[in-house]
Amino acid sequence: MEFSRRETLALGLGAAVMTVLPFRVNASAEDRIAEFTGGADLADTGVELTAPEIAENGNTVPISVSAPGATAIMVLATGNPTPGVATFNFGPLAASQAAATRIRLAGTQDVVAIAKLADGSFAKASAAVKVTIGGCGG
Repeated sequence: MEFSRRETLALGLGAAVMTVLPFRVNASAEDRIAEFTGGADLADTGVELTAPEIAENGNTVPISVSAPGATAIMVLATGNPTPGVATFNFGPLAASQAAATRIRLAGTQDVVAIAKLADGSFAKASAAVKVTIGGCGG
C-alpha cells in the first residue's frame, strides 16, 4: 500500500495527537483543582475518601467522602476523559459534611477529593482504584 505525502502527514499528526492526549487529560484535572482552590496549598489531612482498591466493573464504583467542617467537597477521577465527577456543597445547617455515591471510571486511576474547609483552607485525599473492566467504553 502506498501513501501520498498528505496521508503520511495526516498519519503523523494523528500519532502526535494521540501521544499528547493523555498529558492533556492530567492537565485538565490539575486545572480543575487550581480553579477550585484558587492555587492555595492543600493539606494532606482533614478529608476521608473511601474507595475500593479493586473494582470489577468501572461502570459503578462506590465511593464515600467526608470532611468535618467542610463547605464543599470536589471529587475528581484523574484518568477519565472528563475528570470532574461531582461537587458537594454543604450549608450551615448540614448535619454532616459527608456524601456517598457511585462513579464511573474509564480504567485504573486515582480518585481525588478536595475539601474547602470553613476557615478557607483546603485539604486533599486520594485513592488508587484498579479497574478490571473499564466503564467509559473500555
